[in-house]
Amino acid sequence: MLDLTGKHALVTGIANNRSIAWGIAQQLHQAGADLGITYLPDDRGRHEKKVASLVEPLNPSLFLPCNVQNDDQTRALFDAISEKWGKLDILVHCLAFAGKEELSGDFSDTSREGYLRAIEISSYSLVQMAALAKPLMADGGSIITLSYLGGVRVIPNYNVMGIAKAALEMNVRYLADELGPQNLRVNAISAGPIRTLASSAVGGIHDMLRHFEERAPLRRTVTQTEVGNAAAFLCSDLASGITGQILYVDAGYEILGM
Repeated sequence: MLDLTGKHALVTGIANNRSIAWGIAQQLHQAGADLGITYLPDDRGRHEKKVASLVEPLNPSLFLPCNVQNDDQTRALFDAISEKWGKLDILVHCLAFAGKEELSGDFSDTSREGYLRAIEISSYSLVQMAALAKPLMADGGSIITLSYLGGVRVIPNYNVMGIAKAALEMNVRYLADELGPQNLRVNAISAGPIRTLASSAVGGIHDMLRHFEERAPLRRTVTQTEVGNAAAFLCSDLASGITGQILYVDAGYEILGM
């Protein structure tokens, strides 16, 4: 039975009720986990209010800002976890960003600034957070992140995010090897395209979704809840022998050659 009662889980990356992170948080809560939630702070506090209202039914015991481009803020997050919980069992990394101008047109037109920003936020941040989480997960646990097929195959307009996801998937493998001796597992879920705030920035996303629904073996897209179920499984003892893996939750699209 999938039971996360007594587990402390940090979930990052919730922006609204379409976020994949929101689907994951709901399923972890349903399985009994005690949640910590982060939000991306802004000058007017709009993100904080929006996310706070959304996650209120999940009754998170921690609700803190986290901009991974701010090292002091990221360290403060894990200091707060240490003070409140004393340990961490689950880290859910759902952080990615590329400028809209980088997600259409020719890949070779990617700016240096846009390239480095996408890698920093979407890939390096997992390494950064794993390093901070490691001492809090000395008794083992699970780290999961979100990838996409564009990290291993060319997807129109995905461009620099494909590079970031490729790097992210190798981060998973190197971290799994490093952290395995302390019974800390690291995996990624490669979800099919879902209508989210992030995906809306990708040029031609609606055409991509239609193609996916026509060609995927299940003839449909997947839902945030389905990704959340897979995440809850990977965070549970039912997945105790699984690490360093990329689990596709994409209605079978990944198996297709054409």
